[in-house]
Amino acid sequence: MAKKRVSASHKLGLPPGSLVYVGEKKDEPVRITLIDYDATTFEEKEVKSVEEAFPYRDKKTISWINIDGLHQTDILEKIGSHFGVHPLVLEDILNTNQRPKFEEHENHLFVVLKMLRYDERAQQIAGEQVSIVAGGNYLISFQEERGDVFDSVRQRLRGKRVRIRSSGSDYLLYALMDAVVDYYFVILEKLGERIESLERVLMEHPSPEALREIYSLKRELLTLRKSIWPMRELVSGLERSESELVHKDTAIFLRDVYDHTIQVIDTAENYRETVSGLLDMYLSSISNKTNDVMKVLTMIATIFIPLSFIAGLYGMNFDTQASKWNMPELDWHWGYPAVLAVMLAVALGMVVYFKRKKWL
Repeated sequence: MAKKRVSASHKLGLPPGSLVYVGEKKDEPVRITLIDYDATTFEEKEVKSVEEAFPYRDKKTISWINIDGLHQTDILEKIGSHFGVHPLVLEDILNTNQRPKFEEHENHLFVVLKMLRYDERAQQIAGEQVSIVAGGNYLISFQEERGDVFDSVRQRLRGKRVRIRSSGSDYLLYALMDAVVDYYFVILEKLGERIESLERVLMEHPSPEALREIYSLKRELLTLRKSIWPMRELVSGLERSESELVHKDTAIFLRDVYDHTIQVIDTAENYRETVSGLLDMYLSSISNKTNDVMKVLTMIATIFIPLSFIAGLYGMNFDTQASKWNMPELDWHWGYPAVLAVMLAVALGMVVYFKRKKWL
């Protein structure tokens, strides 16, 4: 069953900054989790209302507020009012069709990512938009639904004597971006396995199912490309940012994320070229198969041409007794078998000739 979505047409005629959720309709309640930490303290809990997280804005520790679900716009409105988030940023958070991007504001950074996961059962990429607002000592992440790829970051935060616990919100932002990019490699690995399997199928037995798999891979790689290419500009802009919210020590790690992004892009482009080559291979295989069939049919027709001539010659119903041309073999006892033997010899002779010419 197709999921119902709220389209962008609902925003027509509304002034800029209007909070209208654009995405899949959901009935489940919004979940808000909070992780507060520094080098020596750690607190993790799920809050019942967004107001419970407001006091953490002014604490000296680093607070990560994660919101699963965007369909309750009043929650975003309260966050925007308390944390000083611009209404246009809130509007972009609610519009889940955003292109990955980075914006620098006076008191916070705004980042939009595409978090992708691989659905093993459906054999396709599933993705959602993740929006992040990072301030001096807080980071707020907005997700469309529950479940993400940030479990590794949470595990690192729960541990002691790790760099992330003694760093600022900019390092936490880097860690979340790095987790998203790292999972792109997992998706590429899954797609690479499908491509290798498809290559073997095309070499042995090209079929319409293989053609559908080729087009499915092309769609998945296109989805991946739309998410990856803007990431290069995003990470580069964040790395070159002159904002006081991005420390020089973090910029080095952002450069590593940039390198990983370039690597993902190169691999995805190689896969796209490989899949295009597989499509050419499929078309060539089908063309060769058709040519083989046509060659066999042509050989059969060619062999029967002289046989049809011989059979037609004796089927003209001439009266040989009244004609000056005499066909004595018509009166022979072994005439009929002799003609069949000649026809068989002609057919075998042509087959031998075709084989010597390597036409068969």
